Amino acid sequence: MIKQFTLGLIISMISTSAMAQVTPKAVRVNISTPDAICDPCKAKIEALVPRLIDGVVKITVQTRQKITQVQYYPDRTNVEEIKTAISNAGFDADDVLANTEVYKKLPDCCKKTADQRNPKSGKL
Repeated sequence: MIKQFTLGLIISMISTSAMAQVTPKAVRVNISTPDAICDPCKAKIEALVPRLIDGVVKITVQTRQKITQVQYYPDRTNVEEIKTAISNAGFDADDVLANTEVYKKLPDCCKKTADQRNPKSGKL
């Protein structure tokens, strides 16, 4: 009986150890979100991005620093997909410009002033 218990304990420890090795570690990245400067901006990004992208563990918009910290599993998503999701929420994300149609629907506090728009490309 003791041998069976010991054998069961050893098998349990080995399988737990193997599962721990399979679990990927989350990666953290900072993405510049210069237009996310108020609570409505913060709420929209923090609510929408995890719903759009599988693998996002945690997302925190820091309005004063104008960055969004994202923790994600690299085997499920990548930084470019996360930036695209932020763009689809109506905000610039590093080099990915905001989706124009969604941007138009944002509260005024989240919109750029006329001098911040890119006149050459016609983009926001």
